[in-house]
Amino acid sequence: MSPLDPIRVELPDEAATIRLAEDVAAKLAIGDVIALRGDLGAGKTSFARALIRAVAGNSELEVPSPTFTIVQTYDTRLPIAHFDLYRLGSADELEEIGFDEAVSEGVVLVEWPERAEESLPANRLEIALEIHGAGRVATLSGDAGWLKRLRRTLAIRAFLAAAGMADAIRRHLQGDASTRAYERVETPDGRRAVVMDAPERPGPAVRDGRTYDDLAHRATNVRPFVAMSDGLRAAGFSAPAILAADMPAGLLLVEDLGSEGVLTGGAPDPGRYGIAIDVLAALHAVPRPVDLSLPDGTIHRIPPFDEGALAIEVDLLPRWYAPYVNGEPLSDEAEMAFVAVWCELFERFDAVEKSWLLRDFHSPNLLWLSEREGLRRIGILDHQDAMIGASAYDVASLLQDVRVSVEPALEHLLADRYVAARRALGTFHEAAFREAYAISGAQRATKVLGGFARLAAAAGKPQYLRHIPRVRGYLRRCLRHPVLSGLALWYERYLPLDD
Repeated sequence: MSPLDPIRVELPDEAATIRLAEDVAAKLAIGDVIALRGDLGAGKTSFARALIRAVAGNSELEVPSPTFTIVQTYDTRLPIAHFDLYRLGSADELEEIGFDEAVSEGVVLVEWPERAEESLPANRLEIALEIHGAGRVATLSGDAGWLKRLRRTLAIRAFLAAAGMADAIRRHLQGDASTRAYERVETPDGRRAVVMDAPERPGPAVRDGRTYDDLAHRATNVRPFVAMSDGLRAAGFSAPAILAADMPAGLLLVEDLGSEGVLTGGAPDPGRYGIAIDVLAALHAVPRPVDLSLPDGTIHRIPPFDEGALAIEVDLLPRWYAPYVNGEPLSDEAEMAFVAVWCELFERFDAVEKSWLLRDFHSPNLLWLSEREGLRRIGILDHQDAMIGASAYDVASLLQDVRVSVEPALEHLLADRYVAARRALGTFHEAAFREAYAISGAQRATKVLGGFARLAAAAGKPQYLRHIPRVRGYLRRCLRHPVLSGLALWYERYLPLDD
């Protein structure tokens, strides 16, 4: 079968039409145009209504036919404009009714596209609906990008069917800054789960023939997630159970731990953050294995937070943040001094107590599970990039949360709580922890400043820039520790942290 061959889908009943609309909705992006073709009664409006409701996440949303209004708009997760061109006098009228503007700002659905054939974008998705016996048949055609998206979303539907959830409603679930995508799925009988859609991503070589992910030890497939999730649960912590997996395809069906986080009113909840700190103290107090078994009988070896990983992460600052601030790259002298400072800091960082370093242990990845007891009240997500490294790193990740402000008083209170908990659980060296905490916080802030500047400049995600003042503030806190005096002088000389 050619990659550009149309996709034909049998739709024996209305439920099947709704499922196909949800499958298409799951892969939509700003700028998409879908042309719906078919005779009267073929199901164009039914399909459009189901798709709009899927994007809105509301199965009861009022979606009238735009036959008389010509266009209906919806302020949903992705803005949608639903056009019916049956009454259009000529293609020239498209500009008058705001067609081009709708395409630039959101998703456009077009019924009766033949009324303006030559004026529609060439890279649109075509869906032709025909009556077929007691049901319908849909033929989907488009360019290579569209067909790749369609085959992926239909593969997810087949994956759900194999897991006993063929009739599940699919709804978008907010993801992270990675290329992974998530959906919450629910069957008519109330069974719920989360789909992780994470096809393997090789990435381009950036240094010595190795990719950024390889150097930074970031997961490029779902195997580390499965291993760490099972490992955390076996250790008595709350991580999502793996309900079904197609690891070669990069698809997981995992336990839905809900949506209640550790913030209250957009600010850290001291009680919930306190339990999260207790989780880290318990996690770090016991030696943890480097090798974790996978269901297929293979082993996932947790990588070390080595000098290469640290270096490639902090390198984001001179590559992206410095040009964002200064409008030009750093000088060679500044870069050489930056590398020298971090080489020295790595030696101290590498000599401290190590444990599982979950890497992104902060509010977006922590859930509050009020129905559970003890430490299991904290649900832990997004742990696939775990390494073996300084125990202090995840404490800094939580108490210097890059997406929400943790005030200094609360940071100090919770850091002291961690120290007290560790002392109660066995031998603990507080001075070494405080030093590693400062280095961890500074390394993380340095990486994040560069990473967020990159997301804004290279990935078209300027919303991440709003966090930069907060992260600069955390970095200034860290630089007060004597172990970071050299790094503090570097920033003062080459890249002042002024607001």
